[in-house]
Amino acid sequence: MPRQIVTLPRTAGMELDIVSYGRRGPGGTLRLGPEQVKQIKRTVSRVPEVMVKVSGGARDMGGARAHFKYIGRHGKLELETDDGLLLQGKDIADHLLADWQLDLCRSQYKPKPAEGQKDNRAKLVHNIVLSMPAGTPPEKVLGAARVFARENFALRYRYAMVLHTDQAHPHVHLVVKCEHETEPGKRLYIRKDTLRQWRERFAQMMREQGVPANATPRQVRGQVKASLKDPIHHRLRALKAFESLPANQRVDRQAPRRSTFMAGKIEGVGRELQVGEFKPDPGKAPMSATRGQSRLTQQPRRRRFDHRAMHRWQIRSSSSRGQCRLCVPTASALLRGCSGFSERAAWAATAVTRIGRRSEVDDGVMATTPSSPDQKGCLPGGLLSLSLR
Repeated sequence: MPRQIVTLPRTAGMELDIVSYGRRGPGGTLRLGPEQVKQIKRTVSRVPEVMVKVSGGARDMGGARAHFKYIGRHGKLELETDDGLLLQGKDIADHLLADWQLDLCRSQYKPKPAEGQKDNRAKLVHNIVLSMPAGTPPEKVLGAARVFARENFALRYRYAMVLHTDQAHPHVHLVVKCEHETEPGKRLYIRKDTLRQWRERFAQMMREQGVPANATPRQVRGQVKASLKDPIHHRLRALKAFESLPANQRVDRQAPRRSTFMAGKIEGVGRELQVGEFKPDPGKAPMSATRGQSRLTQQPRRRRFDHRAMHRWQIRSSSSRGQCRLCVPTASALLRGCSGFSERAAWAATAVTRIGRRSEVDDGVMATTPSSPDQKGCLPGGLLSLSLR
């Protein structure tokens, strides 16, 4: 029979009023605003989620020129600038570099680090991607991205954007200059909180375009597994699409290359199996050594039981009978403080924990304790069960 927890009114004949001394939670009634209610409805209804991410950035003129050529498909697509101009052609990249005056940025003239070292040079431009799931009208995505860029970067940071529809999900590539136009020394820094705010704003702008959109963290949606990186994702998707084709269509097409990252991991595990020794990943060896030292220096902790934390009572009742489980000091204090119970009943309830047996005491109280109490008379041995009759 499943255990049920019920709340008994004061008129139910309970002769012992159990009081909780635990910390009280926030008072009042939880009230949600209209926007919060709509957010919850969109989340439980599985409304499509927007995606706003930083795909990279350029630290010198060459990297910025290469990215402009990539998003413009080498002159095949039109780029929309912050001035409202539509530019197209193979020389658009050089035109934007000169118009944005990226050659005046001091960070690009710092020496490039050697191979294998981290590049600490400041970025010249940020590469931002605004995307929606498959089936979304591309013109709606471009309209929302245009409003998003104007509200966040206009008259402060130079930007240019282009819409891509070559994949199932329409997305907009947005290139933003890092240095402020009117305040020298001020730069655009993108943090996690910034991305969260941008996602919420872009989702709101998509809803203004008439497209249902939502922006919630993965944990809220129940997705705890991190997504794959872009190169691995594209490679696996291409392999899956090629394997789904019929056999007669595979003959005329070239099979896509497999992921070198996954192949390297598999080959590394195979080599370790042949040698018979597994090497920890970089960073895990110092962590393991630190944990080993902490175990040697750490003193064994003595378990202590906080009687004030026992504020969750399990009460079962049928007609006038009830049971509760509480620690011995709390039970003794309750019995002494309640009128109608004698001092002998309180003494018997305390003494029975040291004996570990079932005992009948005065005033209709039956006390029961486990048969093997611990040394200090606390949990688990000091847990006293009182039955009211």
